[in-house]
Amino acid sequence: MTLSILAAALMAYVADGHGVVAPEDTTLVLHEMTVSGQRQRDYLMRSSQSTVQVSHDYLQQHFSGSLMQTLEGIPGIKAMSIGSGQSKPMIRGLGFNRMVVCEDGIKHEGQQWGDDHGLEIDQFAVDRAEVIKGPAALLYGSDAIGGVLSLYTNHVPTESLSGGIHVFGRSNNEQIGVTTKFGGIHGNWFYRLAATFIDYADYRVPTDSIQYYSYWIKLKDRRLRNTAGCERDGSLMVGYAGYRFHTDLRISDSYSKSGFFANAHGLEVRLSDIDYDHSRRDVDLPYQWVNHLKVLSHTSWQGDCIRLEGNLAWQNNYRKEQSEPVSHGYMPRPDGTLERRFIKNTLTANLHMHLALGEQHELSAGLSGEYQHNRRGGWGFIIPDFETTSVGAYAMDSYTVNERLKLNAGIRFDYVHTRIDSYHDWFLTPTADGDSVYKERSSNVNRGFTSLTWSAGVNYALGNWVLKANVGKSFRVPIPKELGADGVNYHIFRYERGNASLNPEESYQLDLGIHWDNDVVCVQVDPYVNYFPNYIYLNPTAQYVEGLQLYHYTQARVLRYGVEAQATWLIDRHWEAELKGEYLYAEQLSGQKKGYTLPFSTPWSLDAGVKYSFQWHGNTFVGLNTHIVGAQYNIVPPEKPTDGHWTLNLSAGKQIPLRICKLNMAIHADNLLNRRYYDHTSYYRLIDVPEPGRNFSLMVGLEF
Repeated sequence: MTLSILAAALMAYVADGHGVVAPEDTTLVLHEMTVSGQRQRDYLMRSSQSTVQVSHDYLQQHFSGSLMQTLEGIPGIKAMSIGSGQSKPMIRGLGFNRMVVCEDGIKHEGQQWGDDHGLEIDQFAVDRAEVIKGPAALLYGSDAIGGVLSLYTNHVPTESLSGGIHVFGRSNNEQIGVTTKFGGIHGNWFYRLAATFIDYADYRVPTDSIQYYSYWIKLKDRRLRNTAGCERDGSLMVGYAGYRFHTDLRISDSYSKSGFFANAHGLEVRLSDIDYDHSRRDVDLPYQWVNHLKVLSHTSWQGDCIRLEGNLAWQNNYRKEQSEPVSHGYMPRPDGTLERRFIKNTLTANLHMHLALGEQHELSAGLSGEYQHNRRGGWGFIIPDFETTSVGAYAMDSYTVNERLKLNAGIRFDYVHTRIDSYHDWFLTPTADGDSVYKERSSNVNRGFTSLTWSAGVNYALGNWVLKANVGKSFRVPIPKELGADGVNYHIFRYERGNASLNPEESYQLDLGIHWDNDVVCVQVDPYVNYFPNYIYLNPTAQYVEGLQLYHYTQARVLRYGVEAQATWLIDRHWEAELKGEYLYAEQLSGQKKGYTLPFSTPWSLDAGVKYSFQWHGNTFVGLNTHIVGAQYNIVPPEKPTDGHWTLNLSAGKQIPLRICKLNMAIHADNLLNRRYYDHTSYYRLIDVPEPGRNFSLMVGLEF
């Protein structure tokens, strides 16, 4: 877990067991809250991997627009922003299908390969989160090669009626929103309801114009036209919680509609009759809407020495991209505005067993299965229709030698079968011999993949020290986009081509963790090294297809290593200082780009902050932070380097206890000085779009 969360706990603003490591019989009392040092050590000793627990209070106090922007303050975690309203998660520079997002024990399955939409999850329904940094395929299977973000929304209410309502907004894109959550328990039966509504306008950048393919684009009022949107989320959960038996059923639906920056999607402003500057809150063509429906069931039974857990889920992800008809290549001007449509249905089932073989020995085992069915539509092609079936089984043994030493090891076997349907263009393309054919973009593919993965680790505690080490092998099967893509991806300004002969990606990683604290100063360092014998990535080329730069999927041996570090100093009962940073290095050891790094590699970053906490009609804090990002000149040609930058940020929060409820207020200010800078991992950097300018996020709510 990160020390930022730990420090917040010590200042009595983050609860649920985030105390410091103290001598075993030591108890710290801060602002009428008791924190046991032994409890913190128990958490650190629970896993040999680098894990971070994030409480509900932390999520509220650090609200910054999207869920990933809220979590971005954790070293190793990054939010890849997409437009003004959403962002994608990255762990140690790996995202998309290299990390798993898990909701209440079920892997979230949308169109993760898409670069232009965020998580289809209501962030305000999340009670707490846990982040596993590093390979976690042993428990989660394919795609967990970079880490796991586990979200929990199924806490059982403790009162007959409890809940809250919050209103929030952001200044940069004039976002306004409201979220509410209610629940209660009657006997052994409980329920929960949640709903969120968000609306936002085109977002602002600190520049008057940008350059795209040598064409200068003027920005009205410094806004990226047609980047407005909305989000609507709702969920219902009912369940039974007994002494040994627990079961619940949750139904959730997440809908979002967002515009694409019009000037980037084929330079529509120059070609279209649409008045994009008529309103900064409307959504014109081109735009997308995504709807994610999920039905999830969780059941557990606790015996004297055994615990059984089962999860079943069905997910329907429906995504449309609408655009004015635009022809490219030999495509004639199409009819209608449906450029692309994707309908993905996923069935998931898993069963876990935890068996206590005495006080010091625990055995875990599990089975999992998943079936995906995806169908496409529209006049634009990027990925083919596909079906994927996967099954896996694992066993893990954990042995506590004594209170200071803990060992664990595990093994997992997986089988994945992918079937891809062929696709031919709906229009004729001339050939070299003078004929015309319906060009085949994707051929039939039937491939099966097997993998054997393993992991072993050790935890050791001595005095103020907690030391960890974990070594293991993970895997990831190539996704249908990597195998069969062949088309224009306007949203990130390139032409992408798949490779049907790709092999499963493998990863060998060594993780170390060093934690030390003496109740005043707390230091954590997490170095790691990661070797891929066959890393899959989109290789940029100097070729252009249909007017855009060609990227094609290839594999190479890759070495990655890095470190995350954080130090917190509790100066006194009011003041707290924090310093945290991260560094990642990647190098291709084979292939056409041998000696180069990987595309969009994250540069080093450093954060220095100070926080003042005090009692004034309730708990209050004010914090100031400087975020420094280094220049990234280690690139893959023809990628362009990015200069370094720094921003000044502010956060403040207040909790006021009232007679029957509690009033929460939180404010977060990003880029206070409105500096112009570029994020090296942002796709908008390719068309000279800087990051958003000054932005204030405010949340006010009542909880009872």
